[in-house]
Amino acid sequence: MVNFTSNTYILKRKILTFIKKFSTQLSRPEKKFVSDITYGMLASGSCLLTDIADQLHESTKKINTVDRLSRHLEKGAPVSAVDSYLQIIKKWVPAEPVIHIDDSDVVKPDGYKFESLGIVRDGSESTSSKNVYKKGYHVTEACVLTTSNHPVSIFSKIHSSAEKGYKSANAITFQAMEQGAALFEKATFAMDRGYDDNKMFLKLDELEQDYVIRLKSNRNLLYHNKWTPATELCNRRKGKFKTNVFYKGKNHDAYLSHVKVQITASRKNIYLVLVYGITGWQRVSPVYSRMQKKASGFGFGQNVRHTVNFASS
Repeated sequence: MVNFTSNTYILKRKILTFIKKFSTQLSRPEKKFVSDITYGMLASGSCLLTDIADQLHESTKKINTVDRLSRHLEKGAPVSAVDSYLQIIKKWVPAEPVIHIDDSDVVKPDGYKFESLGIVRDGSESTSSKNVYKKGYHVTEACVLTTSNHPVSIFSKIHSSAEKGYKSANAITFQAMEQGAALFEKATFAMDRGYDDNKMFLKLDELEQDYVIRLKSNRNLLYHNKWTPATELCNRRKGKFKTNVFYKGKNHDAYLSHVKVQITASRKNIYLVLVYGITGWQRVSPVYSRMQKKASGFGFGQNVRHTVNFASS
């Protein structure tokens, strides 16, 4: 990196200072790669290697810079650097943090030479009434909230059903859960309705973790020894507690109720949290929570503010 202005020099210095925290065991070429790729992405606002190479302003030909970056990317992230990074993250989070897990996609509709290119649902073009499928990859991401409510990645993996030995998307999600549980011992996992699956509840119970998962409308719950649709339980209540919920970029005055129920997965007692008043509908999808702490007569700990906000968005 040469020919820096004062602003780019300051940016480079901050990047190098941060990288030194987890790259002490890396070789010199690996340290250079990590600093180059990080600075290049931030300076160019792009993940394309050609754009990154333009920002490095190296004396060699651009193709040589791209080849060098590609060779390092093929090796993957060094295990020692990842471990050091995760230990740094542990210092930024509370004792029992909130972990968000979500799936996304990388679409390559015109790609033909990409390795293990599969078929994914294009989230940017699909709607509630129509699914659009294109060539691409699945992405599973897990982020933890720091003490300042800033999300920081602790797990990120691109995967495809076309890979040799590929098991399932659930297996990747379980890896994210296991990493979060191993790193923080106790956490609250917050996930959207796509994770309303008995396998997810059983896995989180096995790991002895708390969770908040948004429901699908067809979910039945055991309430007073009778299987009852979640939507029916939602209609029976109007919201007992008032709170502020951040939804679609705005703060809303919402009303919450909670009911002790059981699900088919484990028959353990969980709380069904009902959220009212933040959409044009009379109700929104409820969420699951299995909490041991109690506070303010509501039956939840301090983390509930974050988890309800996430599950309702």
